[in-house]
Amino acid sequence: MRVRQQTRIATLNQELKEIEKRREHQRARRKKDGILICAIVGYTNVGKSTLLNTLTEAGVLAENKLFATLETTSRSIELPDGRSVMLVDTVGLIRRLPHHLVEAFKSTLEEAANADVILHICDASSDNCEEQAKVTLELLSELGCEGIPVVTAFNKCDKVPFSDNIISGENIVKISAIEGTGIDELLLAIQTALPQSAIRTKLLLPFNKAGLLNTIRIDGKVFSEEYTAEGILVDALVDVKIFSRVEEYKIQ
Repeated sequence: MRVRQQTRIATLNQELKEIEKRREHQRARRKKDGILICAIVGYTNVGKSTLLNTLTEAGVLAENKLFATLETTSRSIELPDGRSVMLVDTVGLIRRLPHHLVEAFKSTLEEAANADVILHICDASSDNCEEQAKVTLELLSELGCEGIPVVTAFNKCDKVPFSDNIISGENIVKISAIEGTGIDELLLAIQTALPQSAIRTKLLLPFNKAGLLNTIRIDGKVFSEEYTAEGILVDALVDVKIFSRVEEYKIQ
């Protein structure tokens, strides 16, 4: 029996190493491609997977069960300003973590340390909401996440009779993932917390500056373009690195 257990532990350790290699490769690829990352963190059963389903229709397993998901799930969404951000779900946290799961948790939570913004989900209907939030923030601190902006979302407000009494402030929103309420405010908060990597603007480009459209497309996005008598009317998301080159053509 003991030999069998040791063999099983060795197999799991090898699987964890392979998972970590895969995640390191994914993180390096995202960074190289300039993809913005939003890591979803929170205590177990606060509704992280339900929220990911609501935001992206990802079909992620959403159960009221401890460790329902140990593997991370990533899905891309578009923010109100047109920027895309990759949502990365992480394993639900608990206060007393079983020793044999420490490395698995550490591996998945390292996604947060590499994120551009952290989305901290709290269960507003839980009597232990404050304590659970404290545990999550302490673990994030241990992972070296200081300096990364955090958006706090109080979920399950549909179950709280007096949700208006929930603390409010900068980067704090109240939502119900299962009912889909507060989602617009949540997306706006994520957008505001992210570093300003691109600017959505409307431009009227002279015909002799049409080449700037291709420059914008390389690291940005063109939503629409219309050829008019005055020039090319463009609605675009422009990378901040090249914005100075097109700023003179900005229109109201």
